[in-house]
Amino acid sequence: MLDGSGSLSFDVISWLSAQNISLVRLTYQGEVETVIGGAGYAADPLKVQWQIETRNDPARRIEFCCELITAKIESSLKTLTLVIPDSAARKIAISHAEAALFKIRSGRIQTVDDLRMTEAIAAAKYFGAWQGLPLKWAARGKHPVPEEWLTIAARGSLGGARRTSNRNAKHPVNAILNYAYGMLTSQVHIEAVAEGYDPRRGIMHHDRDASDAFAWVFDAIEPRRAVVDGKVLKFALNTAFSGADFVLNAAGVCRLTPQLARRVAELVTD
Repeated sequence: MLDGSGSLSFDVISWLSAQNISLVRLTYQGEVETVIGGAGYAADPLKVQWQIETRNDPARRIEFCCELITAKIESSLKTLTLVIPDSAARKIAISHAEAALFKIRSGRIQTVDDLRMTEAIAAAKYFGAWQGLPLKWAARGKHPVPEEWLTIAARGSLGGARRTSNRNAKHPVNAILNYAYGMLTSQVHIEAVAEGYDPRRGIMHHDRDASDAFAWVFDAIEPRRAVVDGKVLKFALNTAFSGADFVLNAAGVCRLTPQLARRVAELVTD
């Protein structure tokens, strides 16, 4: 259930439990707010044991992390070649992505921090290839937009740290990406619980910010980020937006209207 209002009775909760149905409520930003009903969280002991053992074994951990980031960069290359028009920035991004893959596959990555830095450099060039791509705007006379909204703006790398200035986006495409990533995170969170993994036991992300309650989820979404990127970018380049599709708060942070948010949610879940 996305956002929503109203109330549920205890009878409804009991019925959900009897039918082994979990009800997941998402905020308007696509983040999991609460899970009720069903039989509760029942992890698969073997999968949780695998998570713990892989996290605690340096060799197995780096192997797992390299597989995650390899899949992520490979997906990024597909987005670069299939969605982004040819340009000097695209050539540079492809070159850095291929160099990062070569470094990982050659066994030169020895630590997770080294892997994060390698991925972050490739990600910076990847998003650099987005910058300056033109966007379409309809009814600008009725709903004017800032000049900086006419093209895709810069976006920081998500490889080195998840929490960057991207969190409070001031550009529509970054706001769409944030919402899409939120929906992806929620989707992967639900899948992780359904499959019996412990969403709190990350392997690549377990030593990051202690407030991150769902480190396994952040691991699992890495290979799927660029897939979402491709869908969002294709949508952004082929859609004639209106200034009425976005709302700016007092701090200049850009938010999606509910109508546009539903369209973005469909991109992620398609």
